[in-house]
Amino acid sequence: MADPRVAVVVMTHNRVEELLATLARLSRLPEEPPIVVVDNGSADGTAEAVRARFPAVDVVALGHNVGAAARNLAVARVDRPYVAFCDDDTWWDPGSLSRAADVLDADGRVAVVTGTIVVEPGGGEDPVVEELRHSPIPLPDGCPGPVLLSFLAGASMVRADAYRAAGGFEPRLEVGGEEALLSVDLAAAGWLMVHIADVVVHHLPSPARDAHLRRRQGIRNALWFFWLRRPAGAALRRSAHLMATMPRDRHSVAAVAAAVQGLPWVVRNRRVVPAEVEAGLRLLDEPQMHSRARQYVS
Repeated sequence: MADPRVAVVVMTHNRVEELLATLARLSRLPEEPPIVVVDNGSADGTAEAVRARFPAVDVVALGHNVGAAARNLAVARVDRPYVAFCDDDTWWDPGSLSRAADVLDADGRVAVVTGTIVVEPGGGEDPVVEELRHSPIPLPDGCPGPVLLSFLAGASMVRADAYRAAGGFEPRLEVGGEEALLSVDLAAAGWLMVHIADVVVHHLPSPARDAHLRRRQGIRNALWFFWLRRPAGAALRRSAHLMATMPRDRHSVAAVAAAVQGLPWVVRNRRVVPAEVEAGLRLLDEPQMHSRARQYVS
């Protein structure tokens, strides 16, 4: 049955064929969600192709690529209480939108539900799912699933009001670990983020991606995040580990240089998280530093 609680937001850039395949899957979902596509300045005819093939889809065609902040523009157009995010190479399993919405309905403390990510075409779990399943963050009474301090935007549903109140995604971060900053800001505001195992999202990794660009942005964003929200000791420790383990090449050098260039902005916007949030981040430091899913090695 159609679910009036949920809308879907899809962010895309120059991957029209993959986007059309994703929209075909989303359009067949039993929840019949309204879909908003934000085209991040594509040059491959994305907006025109979507409007021709899927006239019911709301297309926001931007003149340039604003990265993850494109989701902010889409959420502002949605009048449903819950918003499920997709990338152009991810899609939700039938019934999973309603399952995630049920969790948000049942527990007013929860702002984000992150599902189990199934990698296609093989159907195996993404390595990051193991981290979600075994999160070391203590569970509050009655919590519906493992508590997270970061979520995966392409596989998560958010409470729209909480998302908007937290400011959404920071435009400077573009794409690559952009969720970390928003996640701790939600946690600092008292919200929970949880993993729900039977919410399933499929990911067919696109071959049309610039792995070096993603690494540069991911390293830069990680360094910025450490110094924007962590106490000095933790920020120094995590920064040192990242710089010691990343590849020694021009892409890593460019990432560190970009992080240094952004230091004035970081200093102006530094806001250390509350002690209880930092305690959770400390619990995550060791598993994250040794995570197969979080290594910048491309």
